Amino acid sequence: MAVWIQAQQLQGDALHQMQSLYGQHFPIEVRHYLSQWIEGQPWDGIDLENPQEEIKAKRLLDSLIQELQKKAEHQVGEDGFLLKIKLGHYASQLKSTYDRCPLELVRCIKHILYTEQRLVREATNSSSPVGSLMDSMSQKYHQINQAFEELRILTQDTENDLRKLQHNQEYFIIQYQESLRIQAQLSSLATLPPADRQLREPSLLSKRATVEAWLTREANTLQKYRLGLAEKHQKTLALLRKQQTVILDDELIQWKRRQQLAGNGGPPEGGLDILQSWCEKLAETIWQNRQQIRRAEHLRQQLPIPGPIEELLTELNSTITDIISALVTSTFIIEKQPPQVLKTQTKFAATVRLLVGGKLNVHMNPPQVKATIISEQQAKALLKNENTRNDSSGEILNNNCVMEYHQTTGTLSAHFRNMSLKRIRRSDRRGAESVTEEKFTILFESQFSVGGNELVFQVKTLSLPVVVIVHGSQDNNATATVLWDNAFAEPGRVPFIVPDKVLWPQLCEALNMKYKAEVQSNRGLSEENLVFLAQKAFSSSSVNPEDYRNMTMTWSQFNRESLPGRNFTFWQWFDGVMELTKKHLKPHWNDGAILGFVNKQQAQDMLMSKPNGTFLLRFSDSEIGGITIAWVAENPNKAGERMVWNLMPYTTKDFSIRSLADRISDLNHLLFLYPDRPKDEVFSKYYTPPLSKAVDGYVKPQIKQVVPELLFLNYSMLLDLSLSGDPMLDADGDFDLDDTMDVARHVEELLRRPMEGQWSGQQS
Repeated sequence: MAVWIQAQQLQGDALHQMQSLYGQHFPIEVRHYLSQWIEGQPWDGIDLENPQEEIKAKRLLDSLIQELQKKAEHQVGEDGFLLKIKLGHYASQLKSTYDRCPLELVRCIKHILYTEQRLVREATNSSSPVGSLMDSMSQKYHQINQAFEELRILTQDTENDLRKLQHNQEYFIIQYQESLRIQAQLSSLATLPPADRQLREPSLLSKRATVEAWLTREANTLQKYRLGLAEKHQKTLALLRKQQTVILDDELIQWKRRQQLAGNGGPPEGGLDILQSWCEKLAETIWQNRQQIRRAEHLRQQLPIPGPIEELLTELNSTITDIISALVTSTFIIEKQPPQVLKTQTKFAATVRLLVGGKLNVHMNPPQVKATIISEQQAKALLKNENTRNDSSGEILNNNCVMEYHQTTGTLSAHFRNMSLKRIRRSDRRGAESVTEEKFTILFESQFSVGGNELVFQVKTLSLPVVVIVHGSQDNNATATVLWDNAFAEPGRVPFIVPDKVLWPQLCEALNMKYKAEVQSNRGLSEENLVFLAQKAFSSSSVNPEDYRNMTMTWSQFNRESLPGRNFTFWQWFDGVMELTKKHLKPHWNDGAILGFVNKQQAQDMLMSKPNGTFLLRFSDSEIGGITIAWVAENPNKAGERMVWNLMPYTTKDFSIRSLADRISDLNHLLFLYPDRPKDEVFSKYYTPPLSKAVDGYVKPQIKQVVPELLFLNYSMLLDLSLSGDPMLDADGDFDLDDTMDVARHVEELLRRPMEGQWSGQQS
């Protein structure tokens, strides 16, 4: 309660700022009468970005309402009676406002408490920390809420003016009828004798003059009222447009952008409940003002008075129709996007939602939504309002769905659960463009009416670009197209234009986001990793990150042109690393056991300064989705000399037979993981437990990895073999046992020897 006591002592601008925190969304009386309870609740313990915290928020909302009701029940006396009614009304109002979105109540109160504490601290020149309760979202929320409160006041003001105008006009019509009655009486005097006419006429003429003078004055007054009301409506509509722009062109567009980045592994876009509540408030306010303008138009028709009001009302009608049309068409959105790499003959799903459907009672006659796949060119034509003759680029099965209204959440949505792309028609491709670079989109469209068929809307929305494939082998390149589009698409672009080249740091951000999402790891790509990738991408030897800061990478360099001396692209290599790590190496990557992004020369330089048996794990340069072990040991051919050895890369196929940890356990010459960690300390928790004893007289065989003793005990003989014309090393200097038949025979001989009574096999 201490904060509220101090907040009440604020003066001047600080007091005004404090008062502006409150409104219909959270009345200041609630803050005052429940100050001690409010300041004692754990508002800061609720994570606003976690939907699962909604249960905690709902409990706090229910408790707040109970406290208000209790406070109301204890009010006595004449003043207490009024307060009892007011607090009861606030309890109902808060329940109605926040019951579907209790996290917004928490956000609102957090913002209020933070701002009060800040204002009090500034007023007392105190620098004590209060905690970071306020964030940019809460500030935005407050600004939007303030605008809604201003719109509510303006709308109530014009409602009052409209009623006053109607009352004055009704009285004017009564007086006008009176003037007609007087005129009729004057006309009837002609049938009376002259004496009677002279007796009654002056009084009637005087009365008529008085009434007509009043009617003239009142007509001018009514015209001023009408003009004043129209000007107030113009002000309201201007603020409505501004508020709608903030919500639709800023907040909703940002949500869509987050949704697109989520396709690359970015953080979830967040729920739509807050946006829906804002859009519903907009719809309600727009509809109230539209009805007011229609009533003003009816009053004008009922009593036409010459002047500019007719033109003004026509303009207001047109403006309010444009505003509501923009709201409805912009809030028909895709809540759950279809997969962006879409395989034919495969089931997929999507969800579309109309954010204002419940408020405009669209669900009373549920509309049907149709899904169609269209090409990039067809999407361009559609956005230009060119006639596409209902063309499509393929056939989608189960592509019609009726929108359903969910009473508990107030959402109107259509869930396409079993769509399948039966066939696709491709366009002529340009130059080097492949089928995995061709972009399509799913068009969702519907039609419905609001206000008893007063307005009919045809709504359409396009999905994020999709790449259609017919075989899993195309997935890699299709994913590259989607990644590039999601990362570098600009708002409001022509479908589906993306830059042909981007700055290297921008691409690094996209790759890091994708890597963390695919591997499901908080450990992303370090600056050293990104330098390694830059060296690979640009065939550079520089280790200075700043050298790559202003370099650009083209789409061709990314996934059209093969890396120098390789038969795969930069993306294909990187994607292979992600796949291998995701499927087999995730725990080791998370443990920091895999350096990964290190080339052969760097590995050699790092290991040569370490004791024998020190090893590291690095991704293969020569093979997609491969990882190799490099270790330092004595050179058996030269006493006192050491060298770095590299095993042939392991791939998914190898790890499906025996895990990395078990393979490292098998190799006794590997002692320390770089720089100096005993290998068992790092990998033992991942070792496969030892086999149990024989059962029913059978001994279960065991696969175990060995590096032939020949490589260590008789290196000079192998060297002689290689010098005699049988190459022992591949192009990268790795030992390749499969390429040398003589060595294979020696290995075979070794394997025939007893190995300490163990059953063992060999996996190359």
